[in-house]
Amino acid sequence: MYWVWMIIVSLIAGIIFGPLARLVLPGKQDIGLGWTILGGGIGAFLGGLIAYFLGVKDTPGPDWTQYLIQIICAAIVIAFISSRKAKTA
Repeated sequence: MYWVWMIIVSLIAGIIFGPLARLVLPGKQDIGLGWTILGGGIGAFLGGLIAYFLGVKDTPGPDWTQYLIQIICAAIVIAFISSRKAKTA
């Protein structure tokens, strides 16, 4: 049940982490809002997995380390999506 919940939360987090990831990336990314949210969700999921395996535990307050890892992963995924869309255009 933990993994299902993590997938759902990651997709919702994509709404926040996708645009944040685009802000930290240099230059212009020619992708739409849907790709931004999907890339942010995938990055949030991968970042959550990485944080889980690194031993970042849930705390009573915000998990800033996990959020940072998720934003970095979202930026990598969005950069990858943006580069793939640029090659096909």
